[in-house]
Amino acid sequence: MYRTLFPRDLFAELDRLQRDLNSVFEPSTSIRGLARGGYPALNVGSTPESVEVYAFAPGLDPQSIAVDLHRGVLTLSGERAATAPERSDEKTTLHLNERFAGRFRRVVSLPDDIDPQAVEARYRDGVLHVSVKRRASAQPRRIDIH
Repeated sequence: MYRTLFPRDLFAELDRLQRDLNSVFEPSTSIRGLARGGYPALNVGSTPESVEVYAFAPGLDPQSIAVDLHRGVLTLSGERAATAPERSDEKTTLHLNERFAGRFRRVVSLPDDIDPQAVEARYRDGVLHVSVKRRASAQPRRIDIH
C-alpha cells in the first residue's frame, strides 16, 4: 500500500505527527519506558517476583552486549557491525539497507523494590533476557491470625 503525499485528512495526520513527536521528546520515568523506536526492540514486563526485560537483537555476539544496573536504571549497550556488501567496483550499488548497524544504548527505569544483587542475563536465539528479582521484603505475604 502506498501513502499519498497529501492525505485526505490533513488534520488527523498532523495530530498523529504531534503524538509521535511528543513520545520522542517526553521520556518516561516509569517501567513502561518509551513505546516505539530504538534498537534493540524491547519488551518490559513485571511479575510479583521480578521485572523481566527482553531485548530482540539477533546476530549479536553476547560478549558484545553490556548489561549495567545502577541506581535502579538498567542499561543495555553495545555495537552491531555493518553487514552491507563491500563495493568491489564502481558498478556495485546497494539499493536497500534497513538493518541497523552501529552503537546502541537502551535504558529502562526500574521500580524501587528491585534487588540489584539478584540480576540474571541470558542470550539465546537472538533474544537477550534480563531478569531482575524484587526484594523479599517487597513480596506480598499472607499474615496468619492467631
